[in-house]
Amino acid sequence: MATSPLKTLRFRTIFSIGWLCWIILHAFLLHWYGFSWYTAFWDSFISNLVLIGVILIVTLNLQFYIPRRNRYGYIITLCSILALLWLLVSRFLIFFVLRHGEAYENFFSASQPIRLVIGFLIIGCMALVSVLWFTLQDQQETEKRKTEAEKLAREAELFQLRQQLQPHFLFNSLNSINALIGMKPQLARTMIQQLSDFLRGTLRKDDHQWVSLEDELQHLGLYLEIEKVRFGHRLSAVVRNDANTGKMLPVMLLQPVVENAIKFGLYDTTGDITITIAAMMEQGQLVVTVTNPYDQETSHPRKGVGFGLNSVRRRLYLLFARTDLLETGPVHDLYITKIIIPQKND
Repeated sequence: MATSPLKTLRFRTIFSIGWLCWIILHAFLLHWYGFSWYTAFWDSFISNLVLIGVILIVTLNLQFYIPRRNRYGYIITLCSILALLWLLVSRFLIFFVLRHGEAYENFFSASQPIRLVIGFLIIGCMALVSVLWFTLQDQQETEKRKTEAEKLAREAELFQLRQQLQPHFLFNSLNSINALIGMKPQLARTMIQQLSDFLRGTLRKDDHQWVSLEDELQHLGLYLEIEKVRFGHRLSAVVRNDANTGKMLPVMLLQPVVENAIKFGLYDTTGDITITIAAMMEQGQLVVTVTNPYDQETSHPRKGVGFGLNSVRRRLYLLFARTDLLETGPVHDLYITKIIIPQKND
């Protein structure tokens, strides 16, 4: 439920000062018309005290109910009724407190239309201020709920993408272990230990959306060791970190890119291959490039943009709302994947 503007200290201060000035002005005008300060004070004090009560009733009413249709017709009707009620109540109280003479009674009767119009305008202005205040609060609450819902949806999709990547890598590793058990049991045991260390590190990172570049590269090293066991001497990797210390990136972002490079580097070329992972800073952004050999006669680069790279592109879009953070393409005999990661403090 929206909160009343009167609960705000700043608004209460302005409201109090405004009414004090209005009460003084009201009394001064009555004294200027020839009435004593006593009569002027009580007329002003009683009239405006009742008017403040009416305004509080309007604010309270609009706090709980603002019609969606015929809103302004409802407000005009409400303000008209309350303005008339204010005039009658204030007249009764003033005549009850003051020992009025004929001159004051005639003056009050003659000024009733003006008092009614002024009361209506003041009540109406406060009603409009209240409507604007409560409407803006409702819009802010709606926007907040919408933002939170979108955030939850993004987090759910990010989590789903990660959950899809882990079984994908796990099944490949288990197939390789199965193939090594008969021929090279020692390598199979080594790969099982490395896979255990890799998955343990992955589970520890489930609750962290961002990690340091150093931690991500260290975790990526475990993955590369597993892949080296799978593919033997054909695979080697070079990792260069030229970025500043403390740079951050989304957790598990590089593993599917490196997996894609290994897959298409080994499958589409003959002989040994070297995968290069390089991190650097460009224009205040972290840039990571992954390079694998590329043979124009045997490679099909369109296949390289598969689930792994599509998942990375989708994660980057969900995190940064940008579609230009992942670039892929061949350069001579190399295929380069470039990831641009804006930093949180930029």
